[in-house]
Amino acid sequence: MWLLFAILSSIFAALTSILAKVGIDGVNSNLATAIRTVVVLIMAWAMVFLTNTQSGIAEISKKSWTFLILSGVATGASWLCYYKALQIGDASKVVPIDKLSVVITLILAFTFLHEQFTMKSFIGSVLITAGTLFMVL
Repeated sequence: MWLLFAILSSIFAALTSILAKVGIDGVNSNLATAIRTVVVLIMAWAMVFLTNTQSGIAEISKKSWTFLILSGVATGASWLCYYKALQIGDASKVVPIDKLSVVITLILAFTFLHEQFTMKSFIGSVLITAGTLFMVL
């Protein structure tokens, strides 16, 4: 199932980029990010209540709260930068650079989570980086 959700995520992420580029025309990028965030907030809480998982809030540890909050801050910073970049740049150039997050994630996962970094991961990272540079230069 993870593969299906990952594929759907990539489809929705692609739609996000195109819809955002059209939607921010003439709109301040920070305001556009705030509007998007409200929609995401409503959708996320709707899923919590639809799946009846709201009672799990009390069971979240302090460590999890800390890292979820930090993750939210990182997401907010990413979205603010992404929308600003989309507003002033071409989607066909902004999106590939944004997707360098795959390579950065692999490096961070290896460094901090001690996940395996194989030759396949290295070659893939080099190819993603080279492909990104090829697309934007």
